[in-house]
Amino acid sequence: MASHRKTNAPTLLSLSKRQWIRIVAIAAAIVMVVAAGIVSRNFYIGRGRGTTVNEYSATDLAGSSVSRSNNRADLRGADANTSYVTVKINGKSRFVLGDNFTDVKSVLDAGNITLEPEDSVTPALTTKVDESTVISISRADTQAETSETAIAFNTVKKETTSLPQGQQKVQTEGQEGVLQTTSMVTRSAGKVISSTVFAKYVKKAPVDKVILVGTGSAEEAAANTLGDTVPSGEKQKWAHDWLLANGYTEADFTAANFIINHESGWQTNATNPSSGAYGLPQALPGNKMASAGADWRTNYQTQFKWFVNYCNQRYGSITGAYAYWKANSNY
Repeated sequence: MASHRKTNAPTLLSLSKRQWIRIVAIAAAIVMVVAAGIVSRNFYIGRGRGTTVNEYSATDLAGSSVSRSNNRADLRGADANTSYVTVKINGKSRFVLGDNFTDVKSVLDAGNITLEPEDSVTPALTTKVDESTVISISRADTQAETSETAIAFNTVKKETTSLPQGQQKVQTEGQEGVLQTTSMVTRSAGKVISSTVFAKYVKKAPVDKVILVGTGSAEEAAANTLGDTVPSGEKQKWAHDWLLANGYTEADFTAANFIINHESGWQTNATNPSSGAYGLPQALPGNKMASAGADWRTNYQTQFKWFVNYCNQRYGSITGAYAYWKANSNY
């Protein structure tokens, strides 16, 4: 017969010392697991996994604060449809970004990578790709060569009430910047057969020469706090004249020149090796500039017009983009 006698349940006061120790140990373990979960979540978010990356970024690259970094939380950028594929040429790696990859050939086209007759490519050009694909290109008698060229600095004149009218004073001496170019160079019998630019970025941005010019009134000096920049070279001269002809100001050109000098040094084919950002404004991916013209790969005027439109849409103005860049070292 089953017993229906009520069993005496243990109470807290009736627990032994050993039972108390076991309960305390279990509770401590639960607290540690919960705390570790919270710390991990905060670290995960702090590393940027839950953030959106701008189309543009000019964060640290090889110790420089003037060009794009490979420390990107998400190489896709702000566009969720953008994907990326790794391309290696003789062991040198870079990412190629795009939004319509179908096969290996489409990746090389998007990355502006031209194959030479003697190149060996794996996988085959018609192979379908995804973000796990690594395209390897082997070039006979080809090696990576790096060179550095100077980026000219500009002269900026700023009006000030601290000097008598017409008097000038150098506030900052100009310094040339450094543009680093890595090319895949193929030689035969000591002669260069082909040379393909693999990466070109601003290693060190130029420093403008700033000249203070005395003015007669505070109102006049406050009209353009960014100052007037004297164009240096054909591309800057064209950009300056185009802006003024289209209703923009000297301050807009000063702002545009500052950003582009830091992003690409006014190099039409500037290419970041880690992200694939391209052109004067370092558009990411570069084919976004196709909205300004089919010749976006080679035409600096097309690239500059796209840059101006982007600044207006995202920051309200070119000077707005400049203010953001000054505060964040990217735009």
